Amino acid sequence: MVPGTSMEIPDVTIDFSYGESFTESGPQAYERLILDARTRRTELAQAMKIDLTDTTASKINKTLVKGRREIGTPAVGMVLTMVIVTDEENAYDSIKAAEEASREHPSRTLVVIRRVARTPRDRTNSRLDAEVRVGSDAGTGETVVLRTYGEVSEHADSVVLPLLLPDAPVVVWWPVDSPEVPVKDPLGALAQRRITDMYAVENPLGALEARVASYAPGDTDLAWTRLTPWRSMLAAALDQARTKVTSAAVESEAENPSAELLARWLEARLKVPVERVVTAGPVVTAVRLGTKSGEIVIDRPEGPLATLSLPGQPSRTLALKVRSTSELIAEELRRLDADEMYAVALRGEGAKSGKETPSHV
Repeated sequence: MVPGTSMEIPDVTIDFSYGESFTESGPQAYERLILDARTRRTELAQAMKIDLTDTTASKINKTLVKGRREIGTPAVGMVLTMVIVTDEENAYDSIKAAEEASREHPSRTLVVIRRVARTPRDRTNSRLDAEVRVGSDAGTGETVVLRTYGEVSEHADSVVLPLLLPDAPVVVWWPVDSPEVPVKDPLGALAQRRITDMYAVENPLGALEARVASYAPGDTDLAWTRLTPWRSMLAAALDQARTKVTSAAVESEAENPSAELLARWLEARLKVPVERVVTAGPVVTAVRLGTKSGEIVIDRPEGPLATLSLPGQPSRTLALKVRSTSELIAEELRRLDADEMYAVALRGEGAKSGKETPSHV
């Protein structure tokens, strides 16, 4: 625009030199080819999903090898095989939790989803579909989602067995609908660690009694894993108090399996009766230990913070949040030997009289 009071737009000459404006030269043809290959490899690593319909375990294994080669990811870094037995409704959350846990424990995750046959014809139609995920879509390992139909659902162990990592531990997790005796389940029999969750059943305290009867070394439950911060704080509080506990109470919402396990554990370890007190929750809200010097109290009515009170000492605020499922699974994968304290918590008072927990081996 020409300066002045009137609007006038004339043509002008622009002097532009590419070499003077940009001192760096662009990549040559071979350099560009390498950059494009790197970009493509990154894209593959971010999203490598392969769907297989009416397939076999052999084809799935070949697809895993091919996928790893394409993105340059070896299998040697994986330390275990995680088998998740679930349904379509809970599959997404379960896979997400396992993939997050795999960042701490690189693993091959096999997700078994038994599809329900709705007609006689469907029941005779045996089929296996698979979705193979390699790269960042599978955490730091690889994930295979197995959907079984018809008779294949009754023999899921024959599909899973060829897909297990060689010479590596096996963990089986049932987010919902766990078997009555996990160690006798065909998939559970393959595992060194079997994880159930009493929070996922309609009658959690009834499920707890079933776990007492069916316990075998290697069994554990996320209702017990949720108590790890509580148990650590109680142990630290007792170390500081250095006094004998004469009474105890656990406060929680009604029918909470973690609260019942905690009460049984305290009965077995402290050799005192533990009162169960029902509150509005959520989950476990407080533990009170009576001593001659006064009460030891850990109180968490709500939120991520708790208050620790010791006789003769000022109260302290401590972090005691409700942990995510992925954090619980990651904790369980840190140790794969028998959880003896879980067995003690199941027995409760039985530990005092020397009664043994039934073991289905």
